[in-house]
Amino acid sequence: MADYERIGIIGAGNMGSSMAVGFSERGMAVSIWDINAASVDRAVKWAKEDKNERKDVAGFHDLTEFAKSLGSSRRLFLFSITHGAADSVLDKLEQAGLLRAGDVMLDAGNEHYRRTERRQDRLTKHGVNWVGMGISGGYQAARRGGSLMPGGDEEAVRSVLPFLRRVAATDRRTGEPCVDYIGPRGSGNYVKMIHNGVETGILSGACEAWGLMKKCLGMENDEIGKVFEDWNSQGELKDNYLIQIGSEICQRRKTPEGDGRGEGVGTEGYVLDDIVDKVVQDADNTEGTFFWSVEEGADRHVSIPTIAASQFFRVASADRAQRLKVVEALHIPQPKLVPSEDKAAFIETLRLAVYASFLCSFCQGLELIARASKDENWNVDLAMLVKCWRGGCIIQSDYISDMLLRALSNAAHQRIMNIKLIREVAADLHRTYPALKQIILKATEWDAYVPSLSASLEYLKFCAGPKLPTQFMEAEMDFFGAHSFDIVGGPDDPGEVKKGKHHYEWRPA
Repeated sequence: MADYERIGIIGAGNMGSSMAVGFSERGMAVSIWDINAASVDRAVKWAKEDKNERKDVAGFHDLTEFAKSLGSSRRLFLFSITHGAADSVLDKLEQAGLLRAGDVMLDAGNEHYRRTERRQDRLTKHGVNWVGMGISGGYQAARRGGSLMPGGDEEAVRSVLPFLRRVAATDRRTGEPCVDYIGPRGSGNYVKMIHNGVETGILSGACEAWGLMKKCLGMENDEIGKVFEDWNSQGELKDNYLIQIGSEICQRRKTPEGDGRGEGVGTEGYVLDDIVDKVVQDADNTEGTFFWSVEEGADRHVSIPTIAASQFFRVASADRAQRLKVVEALHIPQPKLVPSEDKAAFIETLRLAVYASFLCSFCQGLELIARASKDENWNVDLAMLVKCWRGGCIIQSDYISDMLLRALSNAAHQRIMNIKLIREVAADLHRTYPALKQIILKATEWDAYVPSLSASLEYLKFCAGPKLPTQFMEAEMDFFGAHSFDIVGGPDDPGEVKKGKHHYEWRPA
């Protein structure tokens, strides 16, 4: 860090403030600025009042004074603001003549990778390096250490890697920091974007499992929490972050005084009981990475149904007012309570089904990253990426990462495009397929909500289908559009992914 006198954080929201305190706790000097002066004051007040020793966190209301505070040598800026908002700050810096050749700017927000690349091109004339850096772990990890994924100019990234290694989470088994150079251009923001797609698949699988246990087996929240606790302690879901925090959420009871922010006051029931069943971050555009992942899957022709179903589940949940009107219009059966079910056996089958769905999410995300890396010539090392996800990360899942890391570290798999062709992955998907199928059959019988679990089942079926009904689709497309087709057993079967050579005149024009 000899090149940098202070770290300049732009954005004093939850993430920015947490990073300011966390960086200063590690002995680094921090300046912080935000368009909202009150946010800056709160961040500085937090740093001063924190129980740990005094932090060097200086707040600024004036952008010029903030930039000057970073010293006369090479400067390091870290942007922690809403996606799409960085351009207005860059406009201010440019108009005030505050951009300096050699500066490094880390974009730590959830940003679309094409915007990152546009900013990189914009700042080239100033000699400024814009680095898109995905961060996983939430606002807690912003302070304690998260999984960091920086991408951009390699020299610029490597100049800040000593700093990033100090503030990143560590893999508790190896002690290695969960950060490395991802690749050029927008690769850092891209892999974080797809990471969030994997995340939404896992989030959905976990909530669908909770729904089956709660609505169909009639289990209390604390009992479900104990199940998640057990799942997280051993087997295929061992040390899975979202399963672990799920166990905490399920067992958190209300208190008579509440917490003054979100917890309902009461002596009975759970905090979870008061949460409305809607996820709005996509619908109100405060978050974009989840649906950007779905767009990327469609654009790059990579099948990601677990991720897509999870995304559309969230979207359908968002407008609760409209949904309640549809409830009255359709009268669709609601989930059935089935207390006579062999609970222990069902829960074990459910565990395996959830694991299968989680593994499908990882396959889909990594295959999408592999495709983009090839298309964009980024040369992303998937094994290194999985290492970055082993600590301080929302999709941390030790069993899955151990298996993937072993396989992807093999030279034979370094350019693999289909994760399902890895022997260990294929064996686990084959082994857990019956459990996934059994859960979907039961969930269908019980009218339970299982979009990502059922999409995972269909994904495995059609990805491993030697003879799909799509031959009929191909015939119909040839009928109305003369789209052409290949002949079964002909020289182009199975062939490349390109238009067929044959057309049948089904009906003369």
